[in-house]
Amino acid sequence: MTESIHTLQEFMFQTKGMCYLLALCFFVGIITFWRFLNRNDLDQDMD
Repeated sequence: MTESIHTLQEFMFQTKGMCYLLALCFFVGIITFWRFLNRNDLDQDMD
């Protein structure tokens, strides 16, 4: 991980990869949070 970036293509590839990882973590977090907020509503509808 301590390798230096020599070209613009390497920089763009690394940056794009990090953005995809952040977006994936964001969507997983949002879905988990949404389910947490609506958990009681779903349980009450079943009864």
